[in-house]
Amino acid sequence: MQPPDLRTIKRHPWWTALGVFALAIVLLLIFWDWNWFKPLVERQVEARTGRKFEITGNLDVDRFGWTPLVQIGGFRFGNAAWSKEPTMAEAECLQLAIELKPLLFHREVRIPEIRLRKPQLRLEYGPNHVGNWAFGEPSTGTTHYGALWIDDGRVRFIDAPNKTDIAIALKSDLRDPNSKAPPVIAEGGGQWQARKFRMHGRADAPLALRDTMRPYRIDVHATAGNTKAHARGTLLDPIRLRGFDLKFALSGPNLAELYPLVGLAIPDSPPYSFDGRLTREVTPTSRTKTRDTGNIWHYDDFTGRLGDSDLGGDASFETGRTRPILKANLVSKRLDFDDLAGFIGKPPAAGNGETATPEQRKLAAAEASKARVLPDHPYELDKLRAMDADVRWKAQRINAPKLPIDDMDAHLFLDAGLLRLDPLNFGVAGGDIRSTIRMDARESPIRTRADMQVRNLHLAELLPTVELTKDAVGRIGGDIHITGTGNSIARMLGTSNGEAQLGMGKGQISNLLMEFAGIDIAEALKFLVEGDKKIPIRCAFGDFTVKDGVMQTRSLAFDTTDTIIVGDGSISMKDETFDLRLRPRPKDRSLFSFRAPLLVDGTFRDPTFRPDMKRVGLRAAIALTLGSVAPPAALLATLELGGGKDAPQCGGKYAQ
Repeated sequence: MQPPDLRTIKRHPWWTALGVFALAIVLLLIFWDWNWFKPLVERQVEARTGRKFEITGNLDVDRFGWTPLVQIGGFRFGNAAWSKEPTMAEAECLQLAIELKPLLFHREVRIPEIRLRKPQLRLEYGPNHVGNWAFGEPSTGTTHYGALWIDDGRVRFIDAPNKTDIAIALKSDLRDPNSKAPPVIAEGGGQWQARKFRMHGRADAPLALRDTMRPYRIDVHATAGNTKAHARGTLLDPIRLRGFDLKFALSGPNLAELYPLVGLAIPDSPPYSFDGRLTREVTPTSRTKTRDTGNIWHYDDFTGRLGDSDLGGDASFETGRTRPILKANLVSKRLDFDDLAGFIGKPPAAGNGETATPEQRKLAAAEASKARVLPDHPYELDKLRAMDADVRWKAQRINAPKLPIDDMDAHLFLDAGLLRLDPLNFGVAGGDIRSTIRMDARESPIRTRADMQVRNLHLAELLPTVELTKDAVGRIGGDIHITGTGNSIARMLGTSNGEAQLGMGKGQISNLLMEFAGIDIAEALKFLVEGDKKIPIRCAFGDFTVKDGVMQTRSLAFDTTDTIIVGDGSISMKDETFDLRLRPRPKDRSLFSFRAPLLVDGTFRDPTFRPDMKRVGLRAAIALTLGSVAPPAALLATLELGGGKDAPQCGGKYAQ
């Protein structure tokens, strides 16, 4: 084929245009540089975000077609003006696949593939607790993302006012090469609320966070100080922390350590371990406001252990209020009474078989070495004022080997430092002790009022380890009303004022016990030989006034058909001492009797119950003297003529 001659070219100028266009295409392909567009891209990003954006490497297109692959050799994205660090985000390489058809024909941005190499992201709170991620105007367009691959990424989160600084390493999990959206593996640590923090876990690809209709799966372990958490499950709209559906396990050595972490003001406790369902509810303050102003975190159907007790139920913690509020409905099938020690200011029990940390064992040993019994550890007023609460706790069975306690029903209210326990009921010795306690911690010292009703306590069950009372019959009741001031239990009781009344109606008790109480040798020997008998109890009562922490007797008696024991004296809650004298008065005649007052003294930790040996010794001396004159006359000193009279109050309220 012959090429066209000059005359043909002149007659067809389009040949010339075609040749020039082809030459231009060749020259363009040879000399084209995509970096010419870098300033345009940088200006567009800066205009939309208000932050400086710089492409530090080459801008190139590696793949042509309807879905080209754009590669940026490196970039830096500026931080908020208030930050000390000028860069918020950067990476060594960014690859974006962009679908052109939706962009050209539907004005819709679709990015099916993003690859990042060594990305670094800095998230931090600034003035007024505004995050550096708040910038630019909200986008009105629609952007769809596909898969994200991260190679050796780093994320740092800083909240300086709350003493939080956490660095996390991220990378895509490439164990499944066919995965179009590989999950990420995260590991890192730092400080959370001034506590050492570590975490590791696995989650769906980060770009899936934007799809609020698709569950986002996570499985994360975290440790802050000594507190451990394990969250696994799905999230919906996790960017705004909505739509939680997580199983959440929480454990640690002491519930009090949650206060600096999440603001839960809970007394000291033994080690705990719970697992339940965590959800979140958003609560706007009014219908006209769409901004999230409050959160209720629900922890439902949780079960676990608190020390040596089982504990389960439902709880919620609401923030966004003047003070956060804890609401809970708790149930224990078996409650170890020692696990409540923290509520009265004592360290958790740490004896043999008790669940406790080494530190708690040291505190318990130090507490046991003290001469005083009443807890003197002060309540933390800032905690009582920092949180509100409405907590109900029921224990079906209580393990208290030294106390005849059966069960518990407690309802705690806390409002701006005003604490009420209404009710605080314990099943005791087949009856119950019902209490209402009010502690006003809005001022210091705390002002406390306690009103207690004692009803139907069985005498035999009150002293289950005493052989001579195992068959005793009688029910005890009474009322106690006291007020006091102080920031600890010891101080409150040591300054208390009020009254206490306890009484018992008809019943029966071991005659041998009564004879031993009066040191009637002849009667005691008779019952030891012939067998013990039960004698009727007419009544028993104790009536005390309480002033400045000292209980003073107004009347005190234990009246049976055989003997009446009357008493007087005081019990000092201020000094933790006893000073009582019980005087047996027999109602029958007896030989070989050394009846003398019984003294109750000593301290709360080391009480003593003993006869007045001076009086016993006096009778013995008289007997020896008379015996030296005439041996039969010695019996006169041990002769008891009776003369005890029935207590007149037995027909009154104590019989009820």
